[in-house]
Amino acid sequence: MSNEKPAVLFVCVHNAGRSQMAAGFMRELAGDRVEVLSAGSAPKGSINPVAIEVMNEVGIDISHQQPKILTTEAVFESDAVITMGCGDACPIFPGKRYEDWVLEDPAGQDIEFVRRVRDDIKSRVQSLLSELLTS
Repeated sequence: MSNEKPAVLFVCVHNAGRSQMAAGFMRELAGDRVEVLSAGSAPKGSINPVAIEVMNEVGIDISHQQPKILTTEAVFESDAVITMGCGDACPIFPGKRYEDWVLEDPAGQDIEFVRRVRDDIKSRVQSLLSELLTS
């Protein structure tokens, strides 16, 4: 990575739950130190309302976000590409960091389930942020 601020792309199929929660945590925790992107290979029309609710519980508003389609350009512009255990085939570019976080899909699940996914995502984002800012 260069001396510029790192860019992180979070990807899941629908870009409506896991990747949006991860992006929300990264924006909140990193502030302006990291460029944050999220996308999906088959984006839904809106964010999962339960994901919005559980993020509001921890003071992070993701309700204004919109699911976006995954593009080659988004991957190219990112220093780290984090997929959410959903088998997305991302374009591969040399020099990029790729991780697959195996996380259960919160779509259609109750609030307790989604809270567990949220908390797992938060701890992973904290670790990733620490690594990005020390590299």
